[in-house]
This record gives sequence, C-alpha cells and structure tokens, in this order.
Amino acid sequence: MNVLITGSSGQIGTNLALALLARGDRVDGIDIRPNTWTDKIPTRLLDLCKVDPDELAASKSVRYDVVVHLAAYAKVFELVEHPERAMRNIQMVFAALEFCRRRQVPVIFGSSREVYGDIHRHVTEENAADFVVAESPYSASKISGEAMIYSYAECYDLPYLVFRFSNVYGRYDNDLDRMERVIPLFARKIMVDEPITVYGREKVLDFTYVDDCVAGVRAAIDALTARRVTNQTINLAYGQGNSLDDVVNLIMLALGKSPQVTYEPARRGEVTRYVADISKARTLLGYKPTTPLTAGLPKAVQWYRESGMFR
Repeated sequence: MNVLITGSSGQIGTNLALALLARGDRVDGIDIRPNTWTDKIPTRLLDLCKVDPDELAASKSVRYDVVVHLAAYAKVFELVEHPERAMRNIQMVFAALEFCRRRQVPVIFGSSREVYGDIHRHVTEENAADFVVAESPYSASKISGEAMIYSYAECYDLPYLVFRFSNVYGRYDNDLDRMERVIPLFARKIMVDEPITVYGREKVLDFTYVDDCVAGVRAAIDALTARRVTNQTINLAYGQGNSLDDVVNLIMLALGKSPQVTYEPARRGEVTRYVADISKARTLLGYKPTTPLTAGLPKAVQWYRESGMFR
C-alpha cells in the first residue's frame, strides 16, 4: 500500500509512518521541518500553504492509496496568541483535499475533540459537535477542516474518515522546542526540580497512548482503502477521564520525585472536561485501546529517559 502522510515529523505522524513501514507499506512524508527522531521516513520539506497541490506527490508515477492529513499547528493556547496559524491550518487542509480531489485518493483527517465547541459540554457522541460555537481559533480551524472534507465528499464523491483525537501522548511527543505538550513538559520539570504550573486543576481529559492511536488509524487505513468503512467521523481516544492532578501524581510515582506545583485557572479557549464516547470506533474499526494512563505514563517517562530528555 502507498500512503502519503502530511505532518510526518510530528508525534502521530512519526509513530504511524514507522508502524506502516514495519508492515511493508510504502510511506512518503511531508512536513515543514525535518524529522528529529528518525531518518527512516522518506520526508520532503514542503510548506503546504505555499505549494501547488500537484507537488505533494513524490513523483508523477506514484499512485497513493490514501492520504493521511495530520499537518497542523496543534497547540490550543498558541493559536489563541497567534490566530493567523489557525488560518494556516485551513490552508493546509485545502491543499491536501485538492491533491486528493485531483487524483481521487481517499483522505483521513486528524481532527480534534476541540470541535465539540462548548468547553463545558459533557456529551461526546460524534453527532453532538457544535459547529456554531467555537471556543478558540484552533477549534475553529478544525471545524473548518471538517466542513471542507464533508463538502468535498458531497461535491466530488471523495471518500474520507475523520478522527477526533484527544491528548495523544507517548513516544516522540517531547519536542519541547516546537510544542510544549503537558505530559513531557511536566515530566522534564519535575525531574530537574523546577516548579510546574497546572492550568485548571478541575480539568478532566481523555489521554490516549500513542500506540492505541496508531492502531486505530492503521485499522482505518485498511478499512477505508478497502471501502469497508467510508465517510465517517470517529472519536479516537482511550474513553476514560483523568485529571491533571492524576497526571502529576503518576509522573511523580514514575520518577520517584515530589513536584513543586502551582495551580492557576484554565487558560482562555482550553477544554476543561472531555471524556470520549469511543463506541463508534469499536463498532466500525474493532478499536480496542489497551493502555490506560496508569500504564501509559510510566512507559512515556521511560521513553523520555531513553531519549535523553532528562540529561
């Protein structure tokens, strides 16, 4: 199978590409920056906001079975401060969709739990997303991306699957120079005895170990290319909520160190409660996440040690 992954140098992209290569698929990656973790993924450095969509193929002779579009600016508060990056997210979706339309290649889109709009909502079934109220520029960019995909499916018969990811963590998530994800950030600061600030002690979020996420996307690639499952929007998470206090305590246990913690209110635009309904992923894709936060966080901390983050 020939797979094109945009955002192939990011966390999900890197893990997914390596998993596909390991099973014998051809993978071509596109990213705006080199992959700092591995040289095994053939990656072309392209700015999706500045290229003609026809340039996304590695060569004119390559026929892709599926495009997995993951490229995005993905930090919610960063896009509150820099809303122009939300517009770049939309431009990147357009480039990927135009490539897929011109070549009639099905697309998988990495969306987000942020599209549920009202950050106080507890209903997380896929049809409960509120496309009228966007809480942040990031959520608006994902809503817009989904809307573009649905329109291309309607107008051009373009097959798709949309995944709403939730707090994916694990290998290759500790690129602190690019994006400060909460779990590796807390782990690094606790390890070196620096204070941490928890924004929103009341937050309850659904943390997804990266191997579970990749297993779901890999199953989707197979289902979509075989046309067993098409034109569906699916939550992909663990399906269980944990507080940020839980995260801090589990990191503390894994490191054997006590943190210095300050609590502040949740920042503007951030989700304060989200636990995914993953029944649709189970039914359509046979998705069975196996790694709760209590098991995944020690694995993540061990990988941080091995990757040299604590040196």
